[in-house]
Amino acid sequence: MAIGYRAVEVSAPGQLTLVERSFVEPGPGQVRIRVEAAGVCHTDSVTVEGTWPGITFPRVPGHEIAGRIDALGKGVEGWKVGQRAALGWFGGDCGQCEACRRGDIVNCPNQTITGITTDGGYAEVVIAEARAIAAMPDHLSAEDAAPLMCAGTTVYNGLRNASLRAGDLVAIQGIGGLGHLALQFARRMGFHTVAIARGQEKEELARKLGAQDYIDSTAQDPAEALQKLGGANAILATASSGKSMGPLVGGLARRGKLIVVGVSDEPIEVNLIQLLLGTKSIITEVAGAPIDKEDTLRFSALQDVRPMLERMPLERAPVAYARMMRNEARFRMVLTM
Repeated sequence: MAIGYRAVEVSAPGQLTLVERSFVEPGPGQVRIRVEAAGVCHTDSVTVEGTWPGITFPRVPGHEIAGRIDALGKGVEGWKVGQRAALGWFGGDCGQCEACRRGDIVNCPNQTITGITTDGGYAEVVIAEARAIAAMPDHLSAEDAAPLMCAGTTVYNGLRNASLRAGDLVAIQGIGGLGHLALQFARRMGFHTVAIARGQEKEELARKLGAQDYIDSTAQDPAEALQKLGGANAILATASSGKSMGPLVGGLARRGKLIVVGVSDEPIEVNLIQLLLGTKSIITEVAGAPIDKEDTLRFSALQDVRPMLERMPLERAPVAYARMMRNEARFRMVLTM
C-alpha cells in the first residue's frame, strides 16, 4: 500500500488546497474507508468558509462519502475489509446525553460531524466510527450512492416519516439538488406527485422525474393551484427560501404538513388562521441515522432512484465547490478518486 494519500483540505477560511497526507491506522471502534466518490453539498460551506462555531483548521470537508473498507480498528465487529460502505453527516454519538439515552442519536448535541469535527470525504481515505457507517447495495454505484447520504436521506426521511399513505397528494417545492430526488422518491412511494417550480421550462424534467402535475409558481399561486387539485397532504419544501415557504401552507389539505428540508436564514412567515383551521403543521427533517441511510440506499437501488450528477476528479474540488455555491450544478457535484 502507498504510504500517502491525497486530500483537499481547508487551510484557512475560503482556501481549498490539495495536499499529500500520511496513512493512519483506525483506532478502536473505527474503520478506514478508501473513498471512491464524495458528494459536494451546500452545507460544506460551513467548513470551507469557517462559519461553524469552534471549527479548527486544517480540515477536510465533505459528508457524502462512498467507498470500501480497507482497514478495521480493534473491536470492530459486523464489518469486513473490502466491504462497500458509506458515511454521512452523522459521524457518531456521545452515548451519554439524554437524546442518546432515549435513542434519538441524530439530535445528540455532542455528536461527531463528518467534515466538521473530523476530516471528511474530499480525500482518498477517511477514518470513520464503525457505528456511523452504512452498508451499500452491490448494484448501486459509489457515485450514485454518495449524494444519497445527505440530500437523498433527508428527503426520503421527510416523506416516509410524515404518516402519509399511498395515493396521497404530495407536492415537491423546488427542482434542485434535493427536489429532483424528492420527486423520484414521492412517485415511487405511490403518492400523487406534484412539482412546484419557477418557469414553464422545468415542466418536462419534473414530469420525467415523476411529477404527475406541474405548477409554475411564476404563472399561478401554488397554494390556489394545490387547492384546485384537492389540497396537499404534504408539501416538501426544498428551496433555499423561507419567504417562499410560508404561503404554501394555504395549499395544504386538512391535517396537511409542510415539511421543511431546504436551508435558509430567512424567517418563514405563516398565516396562523390558515395553519390553525384544518389542524395543519410545519415539521422539519434531518439527514438521519446510519440505518436511515442504509434504508435510503436500499430503496434507491430497489426503485431505481438515481441522482443527476456532474463529476469532477478530486483535484478539481475547488472548481466543483464553486460551481455548487453558484447554484450551477445540475444537480449534485460528485468528486471521483
